[in-house]
Amino acid sequence: MTIYPLIQIFIAKQQLVLHLSDHQFETFSVSTGKNGTGQQNGSGCTPLGKHQICAKFGENLPPNSVFVARQFTGEIYNTALACQFVDRDWILTRILWLDGCEPSINQGENALGNCDSRSRYIYIHGTPDSEPMGIPRSHGCVRMRNADIMTVFAKVNIGTIVEIYP
Repeated sequence: MTIYPLIQIFIAKQQLVLHLSDHQFETFSVSTGKNGTGQQNGSGCTPLGKHQICAKFGENLPPNSVFVARQFTGEIYNTALACQFVDRDWILTRILWLDGCEPSINQGENALGNCDSRSRYIYIHGTPDSEPMGIPRSHGCVRMRNADIMTVFAKVNIGTIVEIYP
């Protein structure tokens, strides 16, 4: 029996599917790791497998709210801020923090070292609307349009399952 809501992310399609019931779902374009898929810390890859949402950040904040280390900086993203901080990896609007559910795959360590999605700070989060979707460009997280992450954020809970497929 499937428990809803359920998120499925398909790397090859650069899509996130939010399942709300057996017959109700929404599909969103995303941007995953520019280095492809992989589990290891420092790889810049998006981890595969079963995860769950372990924390949510940004509820009731305005679109384009800027986060650093999961804390709202008080800034609202705009082009002037982007020009001021050109090297910042923008995490905007909402954060869904992922925790791996599969030991030695996306939880804990494996023979190569840390493969833990949570300690790697793997999120589903908003990004500047100028960033392309449908193209792998992130440092391992799953980036979404700000309006889309707000929609998903409002419909999921801590504990919601997130399955990431190649």
